[in-house]
Amino acid sequence: MANVLTDLAADIYKAADVVGRELVGFIPASTINANGSERVAKGDTVRASFTRAATAVNVSESMTIPEGTDQTVDNKTLTINNSRAVQIPYTGEDIRHLNNGIGYETVYGDQIAQAMRTLCNEIEADLWEEAYTSASRATGTAGTTPFASNFDSIADLRQILADNGMPMNDGQVSLVMNTAAGANLRKQSTLQQVNTSGGADLLRQGVLLDLMGMAVRESAQVGLHTKGTGTSYLLNDASSAIGDTTIAADGGSGTILAGDVVTFAGTSDAYVVNTALSGGSFAIGAPGLQAAETDNDAITVGNNYTPNVAFHRRALELAVRAPAVPEGGDSADDALTVQDPVSGLVFEVRVYKGYRKTMIEVASAWGVKAWKSDFIATLMG
Repeated sequence: MANVLTDLAADIYKAADVVGRELVGFIPASTINANGSERVAKGDTVRASFTRAATAVNVSESMTIPEGTDQTVDNKTLTINNSRAVQIPYTGEDIRHLNNGIGYETVYGDQIAQAMRTLCNEIEADLWEEAYTSASRATGTAGTTPFASNFDSIADLRQILADNGMPMNDGQVSLVMNTAAGANLRKQSTLQQVNTSGGADLLRQGVLLDLMGMAVRESAQVGLHTKGTGTSYLLNDASSAIGDTTIAADGGSGTILAGDVVTFAGTSDAYVVNTALSGGSFAIGAPGLQAAETDNDAITVGNNYTPNVAFHRRALELAVRAPAVPEGGDSADDALTVQDPVSGLVFEVRVYKGYRKTMIEVASAWGVKAWKSDFIATLMG
């Protein structure tokens, strides 16, 4: 195989540092599985087991060993469902034209960096959507960017996650938000002042430090969630109990979508819909209802909002690898793996040679999964 890419690697890395890039927050905050996914073909299912909450019993002395209480072990699945590439064709005349001006190596490096940018943004957007549509509960005001006057809502997020039993002090919790929320947070005088914030990083470099045990990050892919059209729905369950995640509904019309935030008459908790209304029921995120509800309680679907998301690293996984090639390889003349300096992800660059023409491909295959809704909460904006 000819050594086509090695000499150009320096140009690729140099360009990756100067091409404009959007902020990524979900990728570095998630669990990245780049090894176990190597065995998984596109469309294959990977299963992970999850135990339910345990039930305690009274200890009763006896000469007979008790049978114990049977337990159900659930499983969740992850699928590599994206195999995407940016393809860059070149003819000999194209290269001569570039070398007569700015230079082929310069443009080539920029195009590789732009390809990584495109794929990185797609992966970041997938992680954001998976995270917010799999959250447990929500806080904040729909349609209002948080942190306009204080950052108390971070404490409210923390309370949701702490009440859900999420580990809080292991340094693995992140709050990923859009730049509008980030701008409001940077305007807080208590964070700008060295004597109250504990450092000059925000004032001098604009760096958002950890707050209340959360690494504060920003993402350009945090967008607007448009709510479903559901209205006038009532709870259709005479015995809705604490911990229920399946919500039966009737009497209304329209859609209730994954990501919608719903409330029930008589209680104040805002629940995130994980599975859209279908067949008379929808699902909210674990750990489910925080208070028992009664039959015919009104169900209110909240307004459109921007989902900023707080989550534990173990709650959200990105499985990523290079797209598969046959045993013995394909017709590529050379292949090189390049690490994106912004996201840390690794992409594969391959060169295919044809008749007086070359095609350069930058590619990645990935899948995302939110494993634990308990460890995800939404801050509405």
